Amino acid sequence: MTNVLICIKRVPEISGEILLSDDQYSIDARHVGYTLSAHDECAIELGVGLAKDTGGHARVLSIGAAGAAEQLRYAVAVGADSATLIEADPEAFGPADVAAAIASEVRQAQMSFELILVGNDAADTGDFQVGVRLAYQLDRPVLTGINTAEIRDATVLARGAGPQGVDVFEIPLPALIAVQEGGVEPRYPSIRGRMKAKRLKIEQKAAPLEPAGSGRVRLTLPEPKPSTVHMLGEGPDAAPALVDVLARSGVLNR
Repeated sequence: MTNVLICIKRVPEISGEILLSDDQYSIDARHVGYTLSAHDECAIELGVGLAKDTGGHARVLSIGAAGAAEQLRYAVAVGADSATLIEADPEAFGPADVAAAIASEVRQAQMSFELILVGNDAADTGDFQVGVRLAYQLDRPVLTGINTAEIRDATVLARGAGPQGVDVFEIPLPALIAVQEGGVEPRYPSIRGRMKAKRLKIEQKAAPLEPAGSGRVRLTLPEPKPSTVHMLGEGPDAAPALVDVLARSGVLNR
């Protein structure tokens, strides 16, 4: 039996135009809403499957504002068994603070978690730090950039994309894995799952520490790429020029 703790983060929906806050310290999400990072969605799918396959328990945890309950309920709707929200100002917590808060929760939890999963990085800050910092605090082996994993006795067999193809790792439990999208396909919540998530009581706790912050100075947006327009002509006179363009692009064969 393997109990799995899946750590997720509520992030702004950044599929459209990205705007920064006035202080340029974070993404302004007032007009875009919130979601989960793709890595986190895959971590949920992988963690739920591993817990189910071994007869274990899958708990999902998030550190953030009260609104993060929405993302926790999504995780429950797709198979997680329980959920914990550590209420805190997400802008005040840097990667080291998040890792320390999760480590404190793991040490105090009544249930032992043989495997901890995190997203490889968050879509808003892209820090790539929480998994490694958390593993260091808990003195556990850690793998990053992992796509799939399976439990074999007291070990984890994990696979991730490497420079020469697929890298295969084997580490002992208890362990920590940072999950990267691409290995599993997140499922959609079923009606039964949504009803379960709606009824579930989310465990809510206060942050166990005063955050030191991330040390971030500000975020920047890249300059928009310039675009140019070339006029081929007007009316029928543009037809020969259009044929030349299509021929050069390989659409037409002369």
